[in-house]
Amino acid sequence: MTPVAVNIENCINHKNSVFKSLSNEEKKILSETHSAHTYKKGELIFKEGDKPTGLISLLEGKVKIFKEGVGGREQIIRMAKPHGFIGYRALFADENYAASAVCIEDSSVCVIEKNTLFKILKENSSITLHIMKLMASELGFSNNRTVSLTQKHIRGRLAESLLFLKDTYGMEEDNITLKIYLSREDIASLSNMTTSNAIRTLSAFASEKVIALDGRKIKIYDIKKLERISELG
Repeated sequence: MTPVAVNIENCINHKNSVFKSLSNEEKKILSETHSAHTYKKGELIFKEGDKPTGLISLLEGKVKIFKEGVGGREQIIRMAKPHGFIGYRALFADENYAASAVCIEDSSVCVIEKNTLFKILKENSSITLHIMKLMASELGFSNNRTVSLTQKHIRGRLAESLLFLKDTYGMEEDNITLKIYLSREDIASLSNMTTSNAIRTLSAFASEKVIALDGRKIKIYDIKKLERISELG
């Protein structure tokens, strides 16, 4: 982790930031109490058991939030993209982090100090409601993912994960290559399957001309068929 000076525009005034509607005075308070840090690919932003010190907003990069299960096997719980919050559940519940967050590419974050944030939330019902809606939406998505990962067959789970990555991070300029390059282990963890099963299923999708594989790059050639596989489970 490296502390950095960051343009407050990127943290508070960005068009996708929930804080953009705050008053100038409130923004000034946040700007005086926030901190910013950069992380290299593979670095932890926080680990399971740490105590939150503030609200973390991802400014640049991509982050996976994961929990270690039996035998040290990882289960990816969430994937974060720029201007999304990470670790907020533990912050608002006044608990230690129940999972860990690690960068899957070089990333930078902005941290809004806890006491300052809570003071503004108490005084600004609009921003509080906005954050509540975000949390409720995230909870609904997590509930649906839990059902999918426990009830769908391997092909359905992997297809859903590829669609999830497309919806979260988008595509490269060619409009067929996922704009995120995950290891086979991470794809397996995201899909609740073993790495060997993930490799076999990816190869099967490739042989069926649904996708193409180029190292960690995944190209989606038949989005409709991938959607059908996901729906059939």
